[in-house]
Amino acid sequence: MPNTARWAATLTLTATAVCGPLAGAAHAAPEPAPSTLYAPSALVLTVGRGENATTAAPDRAVTLTCAPAASGTHPDAARACAQLRASSGDFDTLAGRGEGMCTREYRPVVVTVDGVWQGRRVSYERTFANECVKNSSRGRAVFAF
Repeated sequence: MPNTARWAATLTLTATAVCGPLAGAAHAAPEPAPSTLYAPSALVLTVGRGENATTAAPDRAVTLTCAPAASGTHPDAARACAQLRASSGDFDTLAGRGEGMCTREYRPVVVTVDGVWQGRRVSYERTFANECVKNSSRGRAVFAF
């Protein structure tokens, strides 16, 4: 008989320990989601041959994440993020008019950017006359992949 009483007490204590927190949780209000310290900045950049993104098949694509730290498959993520921050995420400013000496050959290259920059949705497309013009833009690091 003493073993039966001991088993009953053990079973009661175990059930209270396991189920007790569950009973109180049903009445608790859900906690608000924690806010982050930075706005998300994650982009997918592509480059392809052609006059626009709808007709050009992408040759290459990279990812670029700038917050909390520069990362992704972009070959120079830190410099690309620094250039984006300096331009306040304005891709037209980065593309510029080209600063180098390039041939006047017309072999269009289209660059697309899709994702989120500092918490706001971004969708950008720019066609350059050729690869040289793309690589000589002010945003050299951003578009060099």
